[in-house]
This record gives sequence, C-alpha cells and structure tokens, in this order.
Amino acid sequence: MREAVQELEAAGVEPVVVDEDATAHDLPEVEIAVVLGGDGTILRAAELTRACGIPLLGVNLGHVGFLAESERDDVGEAVRRVTAGDFTVEERMTIAVRVQAPDGRVVHDWALNEAALEKGESRILEVAVEVDGRPLSSFGCDGIVTATATGSTAHAFSAGGPVVWPDVDGMILVPMSAHALFARPLVVGPRSTLAIEVLDRSPAAGLLTCDGRRRLEVPRGSRVEITRSPVPVRLARLTPAPFTTRLVNKFALPVEGWRGRGTAHAPATVREAAGREAVLPDAPSPGPAPDAALDPALDPVLRDGITRGGGA
Repeated sequence: MREAVQELEAAGVEPVVVDEDATAHDLPEVEIAVVLGGDGTILRAAELTRACGIPLLGVNLGHVGFLAESERDDVGEAVRRVTAGDFTVEERMTIAVRVQAPDGRVVHDWALNEAALEKGESRILEVAVEVDGRPLSSFGCDGIVTATATGSTAHAFSAGGPVVWPDVDGMILVPMSAHALFARPLVVGPRSTLAIEVLDRSPAAGLLTCDGRRRLEVPRGSRVEITRSPVPVRLARLTPAPFTTRLVNKFALPVEGWRGRGTAHAPATVREAAGREAVLPDAPSPGPAPDAALDPALDPVLRDGITRGGGA
C-alpha cells in the first residue's frame, strides 16, 4: 500500500484511500481505482465502482488472483503506467439476480463472478431448473452455481464447471453433487433466462450468495432468476496477453514440449510455467510415407488402399 501511494504522489496524482466499510456514495470523483489484494478485494471494489463505471486495476496480493492485472512486485510499474494513461479498459459481463419469496416479496442483486444457491442446512436441497421459461429437470443436490464467463474459474470451476473464455457472452449453470442422471453443467446465451425453484418438498431451505459476499436466505417455494445485466464491471488491462497465457500462469499448467505451428519466419514460442519464454525450432512437416516402406508382400488391393489413405 505504501509503495503504491508513494508512486501516485510522485506522479502528481492525489491518492484517495477508501475505508473498508465505505459505500458507493462515499466515493469521490476518480478516474481509476487501484485495488491492492486478492480476488475477494477486487470483488469488493467492484461493488463500489460498477454503478459509476470506474475501471479497476487489480494488484494481486493474494494467491491466484485471476481478476488482478499485476503482481505484488510490479506495483510500481503498474502505477506509473496507469498515471501515464498507458492501459486499456475491458468490460466484463455481470448477471442480474432476482429472488421472489413465497409471500411475493422480491429482492434484486447482481454478481460479477457467480450467484451460488446452496443448502442452508445439512440436508439435501430439492430444486427444479428452468431455462427460457421451460422446465429442464428437477433433482436433489448440495446447490447450484450460476456464473459468468469471468466466474468460470472461481466457484463454478471448483464445482466441476467448464472454463469459459471471458469474451464469451454467456451464462453457466453448474449443479453441485446432484442426485440425478442428467445434471451436467450448462452454458446458455446472453439473452436466456435461468431459473431455479426451491421446491416445497425440499428437506432444506436455500442460501444464495453473490460473489461470496452478499447472502440472502431462500425459503422453500422461492424462485431465483438469473439474466444478463446491462451494467458491466470495467477492468483496466496493461498487457494484451491472451486468456490462455493467464490460465497457464495462474494454474502453473505444464506446457513443456509444446511445439506449436511455427514458420520459417516466426519460430514457435511457449511460455513455461516458471514464466520464462523458450524459443523452439520449427516443427518439420510430416510427409507422406513412401511406397517403398510398405511390405511388397501385401495384397495389391490392400497396398493400394494404404497408399491412398484408406482404412481396413
């Protein structure tokens, strides 16, 4: 924190430190928010800045930090680039959450990562899932995660959902420990509506959590609807690195041995898990096997089929 403040002051910028219990109404007029912490801290900052469209620059002081753009050791360089205006802004889709209780009371919320409906007690949660106004299935489960592409590497990932690239404008539904034959993760388009009903016969009531921060009790007979929100969260980006590189670096995925599709003018490169960049020679193009390599004792018809690429 101290280093970031010193860098801002050295660049002639007046830093504004926000208290932990601040609200969006407490924010002064600022051009960008530099967030020091992990993904949880960035999600907290998104609560404050989303409505006014202030971009967030995350500096990771936590563990994985998927939403962060810079690491702890690079905070000085990140602040210098931000103050020089050397960054781009990426808009991330959010979801709108509507909860209707059995008595007709309606509560609205939103999420950047996910809205997770989980059992509020130790017993099972009985739900019915609906997509675009049509029933899909009903089953008992520990809960259901509905997420954005941004949230596909968070709670939905832990529940067995797919990793979705952040430029995919869609929503994900992932059942958790479902007692059903058909309870697979779903990916739907941005104009779809996902709905989850907590059935009256459910042994347990539900608890809805948005981005791991805001919680709401969902009694039996309630209905939760998830749609695409028109209000995004804006993230500041310092590099145009593809999402694949972010996945490899954040999860330390093994990529040693990858050769790629290099050409004579542009050798293939890989970024290893340790962060080094290795230059590999171009992979030779495999040519057709010469006829001489075939056994001359083969039946002529079979021999002709092999040389033409046919199978048995």
